Amino acid sequence: MRAKPEPRDAARAIVDAALAAVEPAASVRRRLRRAGEELQAGDLRLPLAAIGRIVVVGAGKAGVPMARAVEEALGDRIAAGDVVVPRGQRAELERITVHEAGHPVPDAAGVAAGRAVLEAVGDLDERDLVICVISGGGSALLVCPAEGIALEDLQATNRELLACGASIVEINTLRKHLSALKGGQLARAAAPARVVTLVLSDVVGDPLDAIASGPTVPDTTSFADALAIVERYGLAERLPATVVGRLRSGLAGGVEETPKPGDPLFERVANLLVASNDQAVSAAAAMAAELGYTPCVLSTLIEGETREVARVHAAIAREARLSGRPCAPPCCLISGGETTVTLRGGGRGGRNQEFVLAAALDIAGQEGILVCSVGTDGIDGTTDAAGALADGETVARSRGAGIDPRSRLDDNDSHMVFSALGDLIVTGPTDTNVMDLRLLLVE
Repeated sequence: MRAKPEPRDAARAIVDAALAAVEPAASVRRRLRRAGEELQAGDLRLPLAAIGRIVVVGAGKAGVPMARAVEEALGDRIAAGDVVVPRGQRAELERITVHEAGHPVPDAAGVAAGRAVLEAVGDLDERDLVICVISGGGSALLVCPAEGIALEDLQATNRELLACGASIVEINTLRKHLSALKGGQLARAAAPARVVTLVLSDVVGDPLDAIASGPTVPDTTSFADALAIVERYGLAERLPATVVGRLRSGLAGGVEETPKPGDPLFERVANLLVASNDQAVSAAAAMAAELGYTPCVLSTLIEGETREVARVHAAIAREARLSGRPCAPPCCLISGGETTVTLRGGGRGGRNQEFVLAAALDIAGQEGILVCSVGTDGIDGTTDAAGALADGETVARSRGAGIDPRSRLDDNDSHMVFSALGDLIVTGPTDTNVMDLRLLLVE
């Protein structure tokens, strides 16, 4: 066991350990490797002599390191490739073209990249192999609008969905039914080639069909599900008429559904999970123990409204401090998953900074509790921070600086508070994305 550091230093060390555990290139190497003249992908064994062309495609925030790891494994056996990443993450690879595109709202560059991916898999035969690398953000980046849907329609739909509090699974249900690639349709386009997809999960519970809208996974959702989400959030009058019209046409059988479980095309498709929130949380727990804290994993499946989730976490930390339940101090309460923020104001922030600010209000004046929440991609909302830190003095320090933390929370302006206090956690883009990590250190 190491010497016990100060809580803020401990929190950062725990975050760093969690991020290292889900580093994308290492995660790919654990699941895909060349052993002599055989390609090993999970339990799949493929003789390289029996494979024709190898094409690499994909999208997501981890696209560059994942694609680079595939190149390291297969080198000049790769015939071509196209991978889409967020702006600012482009890199030069040997055999694979890296495209930059807009995120979280799709743009024209994403459409061009999506068409390049569709073209790359469009003329393959049964001897060929497609290796697909998928990670968080892939749904917004891998853009190929369905017939009758314009880019502007997708942009407007994304903005409405992001603002209404819809979960990522709900958002991706609509995206699948407005796309020519999502919801198993990339696998359909690549048939009869074999497809191996390496997935880095950014969705609670790791449902493969929801991660980046499951481009190579049988779609378990339908046009009826998409329309139900539109009704649930009162979006029928706010979404473009072309979008609502397509969904209604699909429900009536006028538009072909996405491929479903049992479709024979998936007999030649393998989808392999390479990294997840569970791995990050497990690594965080191991580091917490090494630093002298009893780790207590609350859940890796946390969802819900951010500020309400924060209040529950703060209450558990206060209970631990008061009674030693669910674990006695010094302990580290850990959770993963992804919450949602319903926009009520015009401030800047993200769900992690909002979580910390909401929790700070509930632990105000309490000694021995530190709250930390970060997005594992290093980007929280539209800010340059991954998340933030707070303790029992945060509210008093805010007020001493002339900032009312309650009104800033009401305005979704958490970034302003933590920027002023110097309590932002800034990692820069991490090139990974397995949702969020929340820590509460109780001394």
